[in-house]
Amino acid sequence: MSSTTAGVIFIASLLIALVLVYKPFGDYMHRTLTSDRHSRAERLVYRVVGVNPGGEQSWGVYARSVLAFSAISILALYLFQRVQNHLYLALGFPPVKPDQAWNTAVSFVTNTNWQSYSGESTMGHLVQMAGLAVQNFTSAAVGIAVAVALVRGFARSKTNEVGNFWVDLVRICTRILLPVAVIGATLFIAGGMVQNLSAGTDVTTLAGATQSITGGPVASQEVIKELGTNGGGFYNANSAHPFENPTGWTNWLQLFLILFIPFSLPRVFGRMVGDKRQGLAIAGIMAILAIGSVIAINALQLAHGGTVPTAVGAATEGTETRFGVSQSATFGAITTLTSTGAVNSFHDSYTSLGGMITMLNMMLGEVAPGGVGSGLYGMLILAVITVFVAGLMVGRTPEYLGKKIGAREIKFASLYLLTTPALVLVGTAIAMGSATARASMANPGAHGLSEVLYAFTSASNNNGSAFAGISVNTTFYNTALGLCMLIGRFLPIILVLGLAGSLARQTPVPQSAGTLRTYQPLFIGMVVAVTVVVVLLTYLPALALGPLAEGVR
Repeated sequence: MSSTTAGVIFIASLLIALVLVYKPFGDYMHRTLTSDRHSRAERLVYRVVGVNPGGEQSWGVYARSVLAFSAISILALYLFQRVQNHLYLALGFPPVKPDQAWNTAVSFVTNTNWQSYSGESTMGHLVQMAGLAVQNFTSAAVGIAVAVALVRGFARSKTNEVGNFWVDLVRICTRILLPVAVIGATLFIAGGMVQNLSAGTDVTTLAGATQSITGGPVASQEVIKELGTNGGGFYNANSAHPFENPTGWTNWLQLFLILFIPFSLPRVFGRMVGDKRQGLAIAGIMAILAIGSVIAINALQLAHGGTVPTAVGAATEGTETRFGVSQSATFGAITTLTSTGAVNSFHDSYTSLGGMITMLNMMLGEVAPGGVGSGLYGMLILAVITVFVAGLMVGRTPEYLGKKIGAREIKFASLYLLTTPALVLVGTAIAMGSATARASMANPGAHGLSEVLYAFTSASNNNGSAFAGISVNTTFYNTALGLCMLIGRFLPIILVLGLAGSLARQTPVPQSAGTLRTYQPLFIGMVVAVTVVVVLLTYLPALALGPLAEGVR
């Protein structure tokens, strides 16, 4: 069997598996997020933290709850790292230096899991298990909670309430992420991953669901990582390391775990708004963008010109021989389409245009299917923008799911779209204008610019993957990328919740002959077009100076 045929079977089987779980797992999440019943363990948690599970919150209170929880998490994780030399299972490691502790704390709380260090030589087991791994769960749960709050804004009317953050957080962790992580970790151990505290095992693979199960054990860490997002993992080689990704089928399972929660969330959306077709439309948009990206990056890696690539049949530099070029390219596409950051090959070694696709995936806003929760609310923002554009084209007040998209709503959506590009482009410009930052570049010219652009794109979009070839463990990059991760996570969340509150207060508008049918192919195509056009108009100048310039020279 040729590598191309094997790659096609790999992708096709993954797609079939995602289709099969879309309905049952989506329905399970819907029941979890809409149930009025609380388990004994959940009631105990509510009692301990002083939360009334029967009360709901306005969007402002919900946002303040998210910010307060995240701020406390950042502070606690920062202090955890700074005093790790006094803790049990510190393994003799000294305290993490302040700028790196700041960067890491922000990284894991924002569900980015960018790592400017090697886990096995920087942090003890307790910090990784009780610090980083906990945030793998809770940060992913925050993303899902915010997405559900936005969906409630569409589903409800004449109310200020969008749910209860604390109830959403606890349920998502205990009923969705934790059970999946346990099952996934068991499968990984069966597949040959190491699970112990002495050798260490990464939880880098559950990016589509949470992130990493534990800091020390590889198998459990790998599961959590895939459920949420993760960067370099325990060994820094990430999913190219045989302890973290031993076989071809564990490689497949990692990608499935990365994708199946964000791809199932549109089903929750459709159920909650009372029209399953709406959920299918959003899932269809995600699938079109994702399949297009996977095909493009495979083509660029498998059919790249040049003496050596032509002789061997593909651009093999930087790929793991156990998986081959096609599986590595597919992994690279999926990890950047989601907010995962896990890698099984070095993106810096991709062809110039292949590396550009990984950047474009993140620049899309990671909506195909995107991060856990963040992918859904990012796609719904793009749907709102599309409805607004369509309304302008026909001279009609735009509506989406019976809610008018007026000046207030479009301001929230527009500011959301502008936040991340501003961070990426301004951050890259500052870095390229700083002699200190430029000293971190391992390559000059267009490729060096690509390395810097990738770093800020990854951080600002809360992805966590790295292009390599650039030394980011410096005071400048730890500080600057930490700020990008922080702002890139929480400012959009505030805007999403503001939109949710604005929509929830409205009175539904009845459908008419002129209402845009947002579940039909026309609308799906329009959202895809708007997504691509917005990204190209925003980032094309920067890409022209980096990967495009390198690719056409």
